[in-house]
Amino acid sequence: MRKYAAARQDDVLSILNACDRPMTAYQILERLQVGEPGIAPPTVYRTLSALTDQGRAHRLESIKAFVPCRCNHVESVPVLAICEDCGSVDEHDGSDLLPSLTALTDQSAFRAQRHIVEIHGQCGNCAA
Repeated sequence: MRKYAAARQDDVLSILNACDRPMTAYQILERLQVGEPGIAPPTVYRTLSALTDQGRAHRLESIKAFVPCRCNHVESVPVLAICEDCGSVDEHDGSDLLPSLTALTDQSAFRAQRHIVEIHGQCGNCAA
């Protein structure tokens, strides 16, 4: 039986929330296929696209992986600190950055549709 989009989104978010590391679409697909062997990659990609459009998940462009949104980003900037060693991702509210980013892009008449800042380095556990 085919699932409705909202139920599929809940399934994918549950998988993302249960993992403490970013997941690729194919890692999510593998977990979904345990209970639903016929599910195909386009279904997962459509679901992830909807979740990122809704702000319920973030796509980490630099590593082609996804994490659940853990903050409320109505008029703010998610700042994702990605540990290069262990792969953990901490999400921070970058609301203070929004005016500066807007002023920067206004110089070239660029109109941002969404803001996500990715920072790579070492988390406190790995740097110690």
